[in-house]
Amino acid sequence: MKKLFTLLLSLCMVLSLAACGGQKDMPAPVEGKTPEMEEPAAEPVELFVFAAASMTETMDQIIELYKSVAPNVTITPTYDSSGTLLTQIKEGADCDLFISAAPKQINALDGSLKDDADKNPDGLDMIVQDSRLDLLENKVTLVVPEGNPKGIETFDQLAELLKSGDVMLAMGNSDVPVGQYTQKIFASYEIDEAAIASKLTYGSNVKEVTTQVSEGTVDCGIIYATDAFSAGLTVVDAAAAEMCGQVIYPAAVLNGSQHLDEAQAFLDYLTGSEASAVFESVGFTALQ
Repeated sequence: MKKLFTLLLSLCMVLSLAACGGQKDMPAPVEGKTPEMEEPAAEPVELFVFAAASMTETMDQIIELYKSVAPNVTITPTYDSSGTLLTQIKEGADCDLFISAAPKQINALDGSLKDDADKNPDGLDMIVQDSRLDLLENKVTLVVPEGNPKGIETFDQLAELLKSGDVMLAMGNSDVPVGQYTQKIFASYEIDEAAIASKLTYGSNVKEVTTQVSEGTVDCGIIYATDAFSAGLTVVDAAAAEMCGQVIYPAAVLNGSQHLDEAQAFLDYLTGSEASAVFESVGFTALQ
């Protein structure tokens, strides 16, 4: 009997060791997580972002960076003058986030201003109120083509040359923010735009003005500091705030967006350190 008990005990030990040996290669379970509990991939989302033409280079860089932050989000940008973008939004274009080169265009969509006929003439209510913010500041600059053939050095000198008819200047149209800032500069020098019309050429956005200067078809142009940097143009003077006011770029999520959360998340990213570094690398001042 004693031998039988000893034999049974030995057999149990062998079976236990075999069972342990068979389990040692099995992965240990992760506490609180099983294959069935893994989160599904986020649904793909396309965001339509309308941004002032002067943001083209920086936004393209930031959109590329954002792919690693939100890989399920595809951002489709449209760049043009803020006035043109505003018109497209009013006409029903798909837009989730709007960034203009002046408050005027955002004001025209801001429901909190619908009783102010000067700022919101159509009484529109198209932005998410809590989303609106001043994103960036730029500078209005006087730039010249390579070699500066006219030897232009300051806005003061430009004003005298325009009055005497001895210079050709490229500027933005009156419905383009950079053109509106230029008109304010004219007013500060008491320059009648109509009287010097033969010495002016126009662009429908700041990129068109920049191209005219780059190609040397004009003696100088008035564009943003960031566009001068991107085009490698020489800046000879910068306009003081007293001449044309601050150049503020407001942004807001459109309340008609089908992806409000994703649009707000991208706007939040634009105010963060990574995006701000890109903006500031070309001359913008981040305001958030």
